[in-house]
Amino acid sequence: MKSLFVPLLFSLFSTAIFCQQEKSAISITDPAQGTVWNIPEKVTLRWNTENIAPNKSIRFFLVRNEMVVQELGSFENNGISKEIELAKNIGSGDRYQVVGIELFPEDKYQIAKFVTPFFSITNKASDELKKKHELAQIEKRGLSKKEKRRRAKKKSKAASTTTTVTSAIETNAPTPNIREEFDGRKISYTKEFTFDSETISVKIWDHGRQDGDIVSIYLNGTPVVSKYYLTYWKKEFQIKLDPNKSNDLFLYAHNLGDSPPNTVAIEITDGKKSENIILNSDLKSCEAVMINVVK
Repeated sequence: MKSLFVPLLFSLFSTAIFCQQEKSAISITDPAQGTVWNIPEKVTLRWNTENIAPNKSIRFFLVRNEMVVQELGSFENNGISKEIELAKNIGSGDRYQVVGIELFPEDKYQIAKFVTPFFSITNKASDELKKKHELAQIEKRGLSKKEKRRRAKKKSKAASTTTTVTSAIETNAPTPNIREEFDGRKISYTKEFTFDSETISVKIWDHGRQDGDIVSIYLNGTPVVSKYYLTYWKKEFQIKLDPNKSNDLFLYAHNLGDSPPNTVAIEITDGKKSENIILNSDLKSCEAVMINVVK
């Protein structure tokens, strides 16, 4: 019995080591800490990988404060990509990072990902435009007190000429509960939920094949997740609902990935009750759900 047990144990141990060795990994060497990219100069990416075949692809994103600023591209795993052009509207700063993610991994639960240390970007043209805009805002706010009083008086006089009937109609006009469009995109509602709590937990992840979808999640027109790269990993966040109205939660696509439309799996829970849904979005429409709080 002992003679059979030892080879079996050795075989299991060898298999475990082999599986561990097969885990994929990415390491981005350029940009690194201290790197400075100067727009409009083109930039270069350099990286190393483990257990990722040369014919596989790596997708790279430029991020700032955990938000995607620009998709740098998807490149074959040859360790270098040159002549990458950065967007002209990117501002100067020292909180930029590059994220590299393995595409179509052999094991979808072991996706290689790497985030660089912070580095800097300079963009003289963008800085000058920003400065002009700030000066214009200062001039706009710098109206004399006399001019402000004159405009306020004129506005008050115009408001007083409104008839009582018109005022009553405007006061009693109902506020639409359903958002028909956002940013020029049509909103389609698929479900309506009711929860006991104003604070709920939401988890989102890529439904189906991971293909590079970048999305934002909006609650009542305000982003609660911005330009997020979807993976099979579940990203969790908390949101606070308005108990006095129906809350709309909708999916906004920033690209179409490799397999349009963008499809997101969503789990919503208040700790007692959970709902699981799938939302789709493209560049012309967004799917949404209505969420109410029990009073």
